[in-house]
Amino acid sequence: MIHAIRVHQLGGPEVLVHEAVEIGEPGPGEAKVRHEAIGLNFIDVYFRTGLYKAPSMPFVPGSEGAGIVVSVGPGVTHVKPGDRVAYVTSPGSYAEERIVAADRLVIVPDGIDLKTAASVMLKGMTAQYLLRRTFPVKKGDTILFHAAAGGVGLIAGQWAKHLGATVIGTAGSPEKAELAKAHGYDHVINYRTENFVERVKELTGGQGVDVVYDSVGKDTFPGSLDVLKPLGMFVSFGQSSGPIASFEIGLLGQKGSLFATRPSLFAYVARRQDLEASAKDLFSVIESGAVSVKINQTYTLKDAARAHADLESRKTTGTTVLIP
Repeated sequence: MIHAIRVHQLGGPEVLVHEAVEIGEPGPGEAKVRHEAIGLNFIDVYFRTGLYKAPSMPFVPGSEGAGIVVSVGPGVTHVKPGDRVAYVTSPGSYAEERIVAADRLVIVPDGIDLKTAASVMLKGMTAQYLLRRTFPVKKGDTILFHAAAGGVGLIAGQWAKHLGATVIGTAGSPEKAELAKAHGYDHVINYRTENFVERVKELTGGQGVDVVYDSVGKDTFPGSLDVLKPLGMFVSFGQSSGPIASFEIGLLGQKGSLFATRPSLFAYVARRQDLEASAKDLFSVIESGAVSVKINQTYTLKDAARAHADLESRKTTGTTVLIP
């Protein structure tokens, strides 16, 4: 028996229950991983509340983790017992150990510790596909990244600056604004005291930005469209303030023939070769020093409810991990 966090009914952080579970042994194409660290992400909240539908009830939340391969099932050849691995996949990581599809595991380079790997698989590969594939950022671009002091935001700010962009962010306090500035952002707008649409227009001489990366949702729409240059791209990849209400697609034409997309990491890394390429790109910029990842909060696994409460009340910054 191992211990895990399970959700028996949807609701607030209090529904996260720490209990003993039996997980068995890996089957064909599977591997058992003993976690050293587990990443905390807002998508975990979405599953806990029912905004995203869990595969079954009860379920173990959590989409990313890192640890050591304990055993493998028949047919598994690219990982073996003793390997240091990390992954991002369907819910199930809030546990001391879990069985996971082996083709979702990537080998963690020796230069990256497992706590860091656990904290960046979802956030870091999200930043990777946003900046390198959804809208490939290049030298001379100007971007706006909402929630700049969040886990994805702190990675994206450094990476976008490394790629040569002018990086504008939004944050909810002076402290978070300073944190973002220390992670690649040229300008950070405190959305509680400033109108981000007006401020972006000031910062860009009325031109607007090439792309907006928005994980906030309801509170930043349609303002995110209003700061785009003609033919600019609106990338909605989350909804921490609530979902965006339905809108007429003609609005994109009215505001300058804009592009809009709602991507997800899991579509971008569905193929094994894309997963490996994304992880390699991410690990490379971390090992080079271009992107620095700091784990700003650590909780024990049994304190997952407190971790969720702090995340939802925006008390956390950057990356957070749970330790079994």
